Amino acid sequence: MADGLRGRTALVTGASRGIGRVVAERLAEEGAHVVGLGRTESALRALEAETGGASLVADLSDDVAAWDALEGLLERFGVPDLVVNAAGVFGVAPLAKETLTAFDAGLTVNVRAPFIVVRALLPGMLERGSGLFVNVGSVAGRTAFPGNGAYSASKFGLRGLHEVLLEEVRGTGVRATLLEPAATDTELWDPLDPDADPGLPSRADMLRPEDVADAVMFLATRPEHVRVPLLQIERA
Repeated sequence: MADGLRGRTALVTGASRGIGRVVAERLAEEGAHVVGLGRTESALRALEAETGGASLVADLSDDVAAWDALEGLLERFGVPDLVVNAAGVFGVAPLAKETLTAFDAGLTVNVRAPFIVVRALLPGMLERGSGLFVNVGSVAGRTAFPGNGAYSASKFGLRGLHEVLLEEVRGTGVRATLLEPAATDTELWDPLDPDADPGLPSRADMLRPEDVADAVMFLATRPEHVRVPLLQIERA
């Protein structure tokens, strides 16, 4: 995509808010036709109006809704050039107190949903011989932190899924990057109030969603012969 993003189609999951929303806005600013996928229809309609793109309202934890949305994407726009798997859930709890519900939710949204997206769109990319997946992981996918049992399990799982994807697309023209940001200041932190907890990073020390969007833009504009399997970013 060395010639920029004009004329390219990008799918961004989790586009209703947080990292996904800012990534979608940035890609649209650079000329991409952005399809935002998320659960909150009002937020997606606002994004659609802002970017001139399109939206898909679906809960990726619902298999039927996810498949229907992705099939609709293929029917309306064809196979996207860029896919950013940014949808995610996050919470903090020690293993002795973590709930099975929260643990399952982490695996469903942070691992199973990216798999569904890859499974739906990879065949078309392979047939075309081009495309880029950016899977948004986390520093918690490579480093253990207390209270991150459910979250780390899901992000380490995403890392494993991504590593297999890398091997399976090698030499096909399809590329994939695992983007692992350190703690990023989004709404996901609001219930935790990290500034009041000495065991958590302060919001002032976190990355901004715009930093992650900049990293996605860097990846999306590399020449097609350049692979970036892993990109880790953190606050200086």
